Amino acid sequence: MTEAVTGQLAPAADKLVPASISSDAGFLLAKLHAAGSVVNNRALEEFDLKERSYSVLALAASGLEPSQREMADFLSLDPSQIVALVDDLEKRGLVLRAPGKQDRRAKIVTATAEGQKLFSAATKSTRRAESEALDRLDREEIAELKRLLRKALWPSLEG
Repeated sequence: MTEAVTGQLAPAADKLVPASISSDAGFLLAKLHAAGSVVNNRALEEFDLKERSYSVLALAASGLEPSQREMADFLSLDPSQIVALVDDLEKRGLVLRAPGKQDRRAKIVTATAEGQKLFSAATKSTRRAESEALDRLDREEIAELKRLLRKALWPSLEG
């Protein structure tokens, strides 16, 4: 595994750890995301997916019937990016678009049976990738990290 993937520092980078940016939450989140993305994308290669297409497939397979707009908002992507991702998944027979029940202009995205099957297999790989990316944390620490991140993103879920 590479240093960038595990988050381990190369000796040349060790001297930079005392810099104030090493205590910046945004920097730390970005660095962890970058390392995790490398591991995730490698795990998703066999499914011909990347993190973004996997995220769209995950939402389509959630049973929550998200619209493309809701996906864009949730994933913090431009709506045109979602359209392109959905187009690709649709061409592969993994998702379907349908008019919204409340607003027929909205496009609801759901996974096909093949999409559900691929999502299930890919999820197993992403769970292994997550374990690899967070291998320095124990289960309780991982659960706490996720709890804190969810709390920071969606305070209304705390309760």
